[in-house]
Amino acid sequence: MDSNLILSNLLNPAILFFFLGMLAVFVQSDLEIPAPIPKLFSLYLLLAIGFKGGVELSKSGLSSEVLLTIVAAISMACIVPVYSFFILRWGLKNDYDAAAIAATYGSISAVTFITASSFLKELGMSFHGFMVADLALMESPAIIVGLILVNLFAANRDREVSWSEVLREAFLNSSVFLLIGSLVIGVLTGEHGAEILSPFTEQLFYGVLTFFLLDMGLVAAKRIKDLQKTGVFLIAFSILMPLFNAAVGIGLARLIGLETGDALLFSVLCASASYIAVPAAMRMTVPEANPSLYVSTALAVTFPFNIIVGIPLYLYGIELLWS
Repeated sequence: MDSNLILSNLLNPAILFFFLGMLAVFVQSDLEIPAPIPKLFSLYLLLAIGFKGGVELSKSGLSSEVLLTIVAAISMACIVPVYSFFILRWGLKNDYDAAAIAATYGSISAVTFITASSFLKELGMSFHGFMVADLALMESPAIIVGLILVNLFAANRDREVSWSEVLREAFLNSSVFLLIGSLVIGVLTGEHGAEILSPFTEQLFYGVLTFFLLDMGLVAAKRIKDLQKTGVFLIAFSILMPLFNAAVGIGLARLIGLETGDALLFSVLCASASYIAVPAAMRMTVPEANPSLYVSTALAVTFPFNIIVGIPLYLYGIELLWS
């Protein structure tokens, strides 16, 4: 593997600030980001990436490539939780925890996607905005599949489930709603809208991403303590499952005929795990599951692994296969 890819990623200011956040926890610094600010930055990043994706989608239109990619993305969001569940069920011997973690890995991490797109821009590699549509559509199916798995396999099959609340949480949670809404506004306003919002969505973007990753470093380092109780199995799962899902994603991208940049973003979507929307839904719908397991695996292991090692590794694999 070309060491320049990893070095380029590690020397990205946003990644270095992520390390700084982790270091602050390890050396017991009192550095912290006041609670409302990370939420605001998260909403900003979703708005900006959704809007820019919509603008690009207005240029490209709904081609067969776009539709095939969307179908593949939704399929992965439905299939990944199923095989993840049976692996986790075998290792954990707990259906509730297995279903919650499986749903987490069937969904996506918007910040990992944004970091990957930033990495591509640093390398001068192009990608299409329609990939944001995949980002917006992969979160909800995983939540629904996770709950179906609980109802099919958990010991307490008579538990009452409010499907209206489940669907509301799956499709109207803040992340999905803002992403899809921004995407639609980007499509409707096109280049004219992009020109008006350029100072807000372009110039501020990398500064906000850097600050947000600093906070993610703080949170991830604190969550590492939760993993001390889980043993080797979950830590291994948190690394090996993203690698497997990325390999499947790369294969699908090759079949569809995606360009290198789009293939990387698609594989990153397949390899990432949700640590915001899905955990919030699982807390409400599967209270029997242990939140420290499905949050810490996604945030303390899979997220750092993907942004530090995974992104350049997946790109290397794509370049080998495409060449």
